[in-house]
Amino acid sequence: MNRVKVGIVFGGCSEEHPVSVKSAQEVAAHLDAGKYEPFWLGITKDGAWKLCDGPGAGWEDDGRPAVLSPDRGLPGLLVLDDGKYETIGLDVVLPVLHGRFGEDGALQGLLELSGIPYAGCDIPGSALCMDKSLAYVVAGSAGIATPGFRTVLVNEAVDPDSVTYPVFVKPARSGSSFGVSKVSGRDELAGAVEAAARYDSKVLIEAAVDGREVGCAILGNELELFAGEVDRIALSHGFFRIHQEDAPESGSENSTPIVPADLSADTRVRVQETAKAIYRALGCRGLARVDMFLKEDGTVVLNEVNTLPGLTSYSRYPRMMAAAGVPLTELIDRVVSLALTGSAR
Repeated sequence: MNRVKVGIVFGGCSEEHPVSVKSAQEVAAHLDAGKYEPFWLGITKDGAWKLCDGPGAGWEDDGRPAVLSPDRGLPGLLVLDDGKYETIGLDVVLPVLHGRFGEDGALQGLLELSGIPYAGCDIPGSALCMDKSLAYVVAGSAGIATPGFRTVLVNEAVDPDSVTYPVFVKPARSGSSFGVSKVSGRDELAGAVEAAARYDSKVLIEAAVDGREVGCAILGNELELFAGEVDRIALSHGFFRIHQEDAPESGSENSTPIVPADLSADTRVRVQETAKAIYRALGCRGLARVDMFLKEDGTVVLNEVNTLPGLTSYSRYPRMMAAAGVPLTELIDRVVSLALTGSAR
């Protein structure tokens, strides 16, 4: 049986580059070599594309220059070798990128031009979920509870007395909690906006939600959706930012994920159904992790949607899927199947 030729794109030039490499390493460890012939396409922090043997140490230096062809007459990879370009055909692309240029529709646009099937959300779904302010507007119009918020542009003056504290200040289009600050009073606001603006020209000032932080992994397209087990992030202090810690593989300094969440069965189902509603409202396909808050009165409030969630050994998405009986090797199969056929088998 011919193996499926899968291009796996990882790295990238966003602040989430190191997380992407770790995700790719987990994919490499769990990819079924009997089914798939992988072509590893790493993107360096400077934006150079390299065809390499895998996401191991030194891939940036050992790889050959390569690009995904946007020309449907030359589909697949164009690899530079001895001054000439070699063409390698691909059956499907599995993006393992996080953040800007990976989850925001940029890569998806290139893949749409190429005509190669790819895993995950399309251009509109990716762009919409990446921009938290737009995601809140669309989800809110679909009847889903969202935090109160306002947006601020770079260099726009903000009257600190116009804000009701506490709030979270965050880049509108970033991930893994980079540039996020919890602000308890007026004297902290300007510094928090400045910190967020290092990552995006659009900053969100978001009302703090008094509730437990929960999440749900979703897999599928349109009406055929599979929900992983709900998790809950137990915080000792601060907010969830494990990807910024020095040794996240050994645990977090301030958070513990509980999977399945220590909630009643009815509440877990309510969280799963809300996650599915958010996924559909924002036009997601393939896979996404939906992060929410659960208030004491039972209201489920959208936090954010990650359209290419982390797949590291400590990431939430694969843990929630594994708890629902879908280990990472099977999860990769289902994600690739969705890209190729539109169904998760």
